[in-house]
Amino acid sequence: MFKDTQTFSSFSVNDIQKAREFYGNVLGLDITTPMDQLQLSIAGGYKIFVYAKPNHVPATFTVLNFPVTDVEKAVDELTAKGVKFIIYNEEYIKTDSKGVFRGGGPVIAWFTDPAGNILSVVENTNS
Repeated sequence: MFKDTQTFSSFSVNDIQKAREFYGNVLGLDITTPMDQLQLSIAGGYKIFVYAKPNHVPATFTVLNFPVTDVEKAVDELTAKGVKFIIYNEEYIKTDSKGVFRGGGPVIAWFTDPAGNILSVVENTNS
């Protein structure tokens, strides 16, 4: 039924202007503003729709993962732009002081957008 559809992902934010600034200027994504909302254009021609929602509640899971060749470098560059990384010190997930997890699986670091949604930079060893 959906095999040939061009699917897209979406998630909400509480302030579309802050989201536009963050995704466009801080993260450097190509953006458009259909219906006064936000559309992110990512590699491969894929689109992600970000919409304002008055009663927005941040996602408690990662909504976007950005594959990078060097997580440490990406963390340093984003930190220089004011992005704050999440420090985890839980039984099954511990990050270093920069927010980088190296505890098995891919090297990854999580951060939030201005609306509190969780995003990550994850090391892509296939690039």
